[in-house]
Amino acid sequence: MLVYPSAIDLSSRTLRCLSGLLAGHRRRIGSRWRRLSCGRQALLVLAHLRCGDTYNRLAAGFQVGIATVYRYIREAVDLLATLAPTLEQAMHTIRRKVYVILDGTLLPIDRVAADRPYYSGKKKHHGMNVQVLADLAGRLLWVSDALPGAVHDLTAARTHGIPADGIKCWADKAYQGAGPAVRVPIRGKHLRGWRRRHNRDHAKIRSLGERAIATLKCWRVLRKLRCSTTRITTVVRAIVTLELTS
Repeated sequence: MLVYPSAIDLSSRTLRCLSGLLAGHRRRIGSRWRRLSCGRQALLVLAHLRCGDTYNRLAAGFQVGIATVYRYIREAVDLLATLAPTLEQAMHTIRRKVYVILDGTLLPIDRVAADRPYYSGKKKHHGMNVQVLADLAGRLLWVSDALPGAVHDLTAARTHGIPADGIKCWADKAYQGAGPAVRVPIRGKHLRGWRRRHNRDHAKIRSLGERAIATLKCWRVLRKLRCSTTRITTVVRAIVTLELTS
């Protein structure tokens, strides 16, 4: 197999943070020797999460076995996931905001037609539903656990306890009926007058939340998840940790 140098569009700070986390973990478990150093393991993990490189490609590039790549990635992802903020922890930041932007997105997965719970009728493909809270500038604040793609955004938000008490959210039409704390556009076609202006102004504010989702999907592994659906929440939490600490 041919091997060539490549690049990852992340800062060296992200690499140092993950490398330091791995070094502390190795000291705690008393790991004496590894095929790759903490820095090289961190680079391997970032190449998988950010670039979506497969285990085969990483094994060839780092000159290790596929099983070793799997163990290294799982180890790092599990460590990162434990540091991701819960909704209760994120509330300390969110409560200082005038309001936040709530939106949902579907993370594509490699499932077949028989897996109906994961099929989104809106997006017309299989995936996992995650809810995202962003600030007024579109910066990522919190991401929910992943639910099957067939779950509606409103149902997913209620499952995760959104909106919490005292939190005002701006959201799209999918969240109609979520409660007075969630501001949604006026439904209907061919609106006129103040209703049309209301929806236009609402869309300008809510569209900033798309930046948070775009930031999340810059991690290319989320564009087509091939792992078990039971691992997707852990992968998402790991990426949120990297995004918030970089």
